[in-house]
Amino acid sequence: MRWRLRAGGRRLEVPKPSEKGDAVIAAADIREWRTHDVVDADGHKIGVLEAVYVDTSTDEPAMATVQVGLPTRHRLVFVPLDNAIVGPGYVKVNYAKSLVKDCPAIGTDDVLPASDEEAIFQHYGMTYQPGAAGERQLARR
Repeated sequence: MRWRLRAGGRRLEVPKPSEKGDAVIAAADIREWRTHDVVDADGHKIGVLEAVYVDTSTDEPAMATVQVGLPTRHRLVFVPLDNAIVGPGYVKVNYAKSLVKDCPAIGTDDVLPASDEEAIFQHYGMTYQPGAAGERQLARR
């Protein structure tokens, strides 16, 4: 069985069981996704999931940070979780490895500045919608 995130990470749903027998991972377990491999639609490993960011207006998973790069030069890139599939030990995203690796990055010990959020959304052709009073759209969980 698999969990899917709808566009923008707005809603989780359980599709019919697959023949592969993927493990069920509940929405409450998003913290457990950490250290899972992140792969693209073709199964190419992009990196390792570092953190999940939620949409502040819905509190649903919206983006993930993925640790990429050489062992001595790691960095974190962001990838949307819309239509992501979570299986045992992996999260499959709907974006090509090359697109994800070209996303604006932060250091492994850094925090995403609010002023940089919009660039990440633009990189994926998504609309950036901060709160009415300018609140951030993403929050780390």
